[in-house]
Amino acid sequence: MKKIILILLTFLSLNIKSQQVNDSTSQQVKRNVGVVLGTEAALYAGSMSGLYFLWYAGYDQSAFHFYNDNAEWLQMDKFGHAMSSYYVGTLGYEALRLAGCDEKRSIIYGGPVGFVFLTTVEIFDGLSSGWGFSWGDIVANAVGTGLFMTQQALWHEQRISMKYSYHNTKFPQYRPDLLGSNLPEKMLKDYNGQTIWLSFNIKSFLNENSKFPSWINLAFGYSGEGMTGAFYNVNQHNGNMIPEYTRTRQFIISPDIDLSKIPTDNKFLKTTLKVLNFIKIPLPALMFDSNRDFTWHWLYF
Repeated sequence: MKKIILILLTFLSLNIKSQQVNDSTSQQVKRNVGVVLGTEAALYAGSMSGLYFLWYAGYDQSAFHFYNDNAEWLQMDKFGHAMSSYYVGTLGYEALRLAGCDEKRSIIYGGPVGFVFLTTVEIFDGLSSGWGFSWGDIVANAVGTGLFMTQQALWHEQRISMKYSYHNTKFPQYRPDLLGSNLPEKMLKDYNGQTIWLSFNIKSFLNENSKFPSWINLAFGYSGEGMTGAFYNVNQHNGNMIPEYTRTRQFIISPDIDLSKIPTDNKFLKTTLKVLNFIKIPLPALMFDSNRDFTWHWLYF
């Protein structure tokens, strides 16, 4: 459900872009900013209400309580929280900039949008007997928000971006209810196949006169494998035996492409590349895992 919220905000951002006006007068800017803030407030209220009644209302409620889930999924879910908060904050900022709001106010009022949305979801968790308020999730949300806002304030650009990639694994076959039964579900649920990246734009750290291509990045990824359960693996599920797997952390380094920096004069293509830039392009990669093994991949997804 948290990812559904992110999708809704993405749609909001694209809708705002389609309604952008060219009038840049002070009065028009104020109206634009008012529309953006009002739309975001309405989306916040509507999505949170819908989330509560469509999801949490079907489960038993309880007094507010905490839940320590920091050991789940080798922390892959925490990386997902950080990335969600990072990109929802990016959308909040972009929406205000498109409305004509200045840089400073766009960072201050748009950057924290992801943190606010995801913290509200965390409060719902704290009031549900099936879950609990997780400080680990809050920290991860803050890291994602901080990564965006700090860079935008220091450099007025994102020199380090968070990215996502996925490859199919064998593990969902053992627990399709938990890890997904089809490709869209697996991409959201199967942490064994997900990799979260920090992608560094090399040229942005070089001298401004450097001829280094602006679209070439270097990415560092984190992933986990061998997980058939959240905290620990199980040896059977629904009467079916599950092989024993070692839960393994994986650290990857790979070249990357910054799609937003590819030169083009086509506005539609430029916008499309910018929207798709959260995806790590499959390229060769070197992996080091917690078993102290190195693995070379000619093409890593």
